[in-house]
Amino acid sequence: MEAVLRALADESRRAMLETLVGGPATAGELAALLPIARPGVSRHLRVLREAGLVEVRREAQRRVYGLRPEPLAEVDEWLGRYRALWEQRLEALHTEVARGKRDRRSAR
Repeated sequence: MEAVLRALADESRRAMLETLVGGPATAGELAALLPIARPGVSRHLRVLREAGLVEVRREAQRRVYGLRPEPLAEVDEWLGRYRALWEQRLEALHTEVARGKRDRRSAR
């Protein structure tokens, strides 16, 4: 999971993953999204591949990348423990906001 979190830490790599949610894309299509040189795009794709977030297949001279959601599911599961805490706190905040609105209405 460490490699996945490191891969997700970079904005360019997240942009590539967002694109791949819509379906496979070639390295050239992914490179067109980013304002960086082609070697930089290749390095980002290598990091994503090594983290298991993308898979690559060759089609003639092109490399086509596809999203592998399994590592993201692992991160989601890990975050689930914290999500429960956030939900409890947000629920408590919602209760306090509603109580404040009710108190203001009754004070009028």
